[in-house]
Amino acid sequence: MTAILTTRLANLRARMAATHTDLVVIGPSSHMLYLADLAPHGDERPVLLLVSASFAGFLMPSLNVDSSRQHTDLPFFPWSDAEGPDAALEQLLVASGIDRTAPSIVLDETMRTDFALLVLDALPGATRRFTGDTVGYLRSRKDAAEYAALKQSAVLNDAAMQAGFAALRPGITERDIATVIREFYKANGATPEFTSVCFGPNGAFPHHHTGATALKSNDAVLIDTGGRIGGYPSDMTRVGYYGSAPEGFAEIHAILDAAVQAAIAAAKPGSPASAVDKAARDVITAAGYGPNFMHRTGHGLGIDIHEAPYITASSETLLEEGMVFSIEPGIYLQGRFGQRLEEIVIIRNGVAEILSDMPRKAVAGGL
Repeated sequence: MTAILTTRLANLRARMAATHTDLVVIGPSSHMLYLADLAPHGDERPVLLLVSASFAGFLMPSLNVDSSRQHTDLPFFPWSDAEGPDAALEQLLVASGIDRTAPSIVLDETMRTDFALLVLDALPGATRRFTGDTVGYLRSRKDAAEYAALKQSAVLNDAAMQAGFAALRPGITERDIATVIREFYKANGATPEFTSVCFGPNGAFPHHHTGATALKSNDAVLIDTGGRIGGYPSDMTRVGYYGSAPEGFAEIHAILDAAVQAAIAAAKPGSPASAVDKAARDVITAAGYGPNFMHRTGHGLGIDIHEAPYITASSETLLEEGMVFSIEPGIYLQGRFGQRLEEIVIIRNGVAEILSDMPRKAVAGGL
């Protein structure tokens, strides 16, 4: 086990002690990747990582053991299709050393329900909750290596975004621009994660599905895209236009840029996530566009593109050093255009540091 994984397991056990947790149960998920650098094949065969105060081990189908052994030195409790997982799980629970009378267990909220029920059936007296105050808590506070990986991914994404805008020309489709961006990722050693390209009125749909819409002169353009390199993704939204900006475009852009700046200023250690949402929303509401900003201000970014912390009006999460999240206010004008400006920030040295190097100014094409 690497030094990073050893530290993460030790940190998890410290959180388990602080939260009076006897057992953490993880399925094949980004949680397992974070704790064990293992992403086993996920199907109906139960795969579980169990962590107690004194033990950690895997329930693993026999046919996956040899391959998985290349990634971890934690013990396996294998089971075959002929035998089923029950006996192996029993052996793993015994090895964990927990008091099974009324244990407090944490379940991976992303794993299959039948995996979770397998554990709950074996521990009928257990109280259970999800990973928010244990694994999720740890994952939301990035270490130096994660910061470096996220920064690398963000800078590459800047160039991918610029390649997309540079390819604009009359008649090209949203799907064509998405292909340009995806191919850029691949050519630079990254894996495409998602790309949303919106021409004209399509930008007014916050989750527009990139399609066959062709670019016309004086169309607004919104691109939201992310790739993955070094195990960590990027995520950024920029806006522009081809030819001349539509009427009102500059006004909306200025409001959103002010909202981003206000949210960044509010993002400080000890402040609730809701204060960041409020800072952005107040700027947009004061400008008369409150109803046109209909989604949260942001989401965490790490191994997953969406993870804790979530920047919402109701979030009581207190921001801490190392937290990484998006700030992405938007204004959507149906039948005209939509704009969203998105930055990924990390709370570092007491302030919100932007990971991207690409300015937020509108990108003018075709001039």
